[in-house]
Parts: sequence; C-alpha cells; structure tokens
Amino acid sequence: MAVAALLTACAEEPLPQRRISADDCLSEVRMDRLKEALESCDKVVAAHPNDPLPLNERYVLHTLAEDDKAACRDLAKALDLARRIPAGRLDPILRHDLQIRRADCISAGLGGGMAPSPAVQKLPHKNR
Repeated sequence: MAVAALLTACAEEPLPQRRISADDCLSEVRMDRLKEALESCDKVVAAHPNDPLPLNERYVLHTLAEDDKAACRDLAKALDLARRIPAGRLDPILRHDLQIRRADCISAGLGGGMAPSPAVQKLPHKNR
C-alpha cells in the first residue's frame, strides 16, 4: 500500500502544450510532406480565425501543392480579414504579400471579388 502511494505521488504531470502561433504554418515545411503541412496549417487557421497571416501562409502551401483555386480562396478570406485592420496596424510585409498575391490571383482569373482595401494599400516607394 505504501509503495502504491509513493508511485502515485511521483507520477509526472503532463507537459504543457505549446500554444499554436499564427505564424506556425510555414515553420516546418517539406515538399515530400505537403499534405501533412496543409493539415497542420488548417489547425493554425482554425486557432486564429480573425488573423489574415495563417491564411496568407496557407496560400503558399496550396500554391506549392499546385492548387491555385484553394490558394486564391484563402487569399480572398485573408483580404477580407485585412480590410478590418486599420492600414497602419497591418504588418507591412503581410500587406505587401497580400498585394502581390492578389495581383497573381487576378491575373490567373481567380480573383473575383478581390477588391482593394485600405489595409492593402500600395506601399510607399522609396527614392533610390
């Protein structure tokens, strides 16, 4: 009986789970495991439903998997979320990515309904 009590007292607590970060989609991508990367990214998108970043990153995975329709659907959702963010608060790199990818979807004929938004305004050009 004493031994059982000691064994129970020494039981290890489970390790805390790491929080899913909004930028986890592209953290460990291997071309030979794209399906798994997309499944993992689906969880990131679900964990951050109001953040355009995971959708923007999943766009990349869909593009690598040669699924342009799914990529542009994600981009349309990301643009919709970005519209809700004041222009000055949206990360400039994300804003630039969204601009370029929006143009790609439109030129591929997959950009229906992708209206420009204040958050995805043109980046200022520096004089060089």
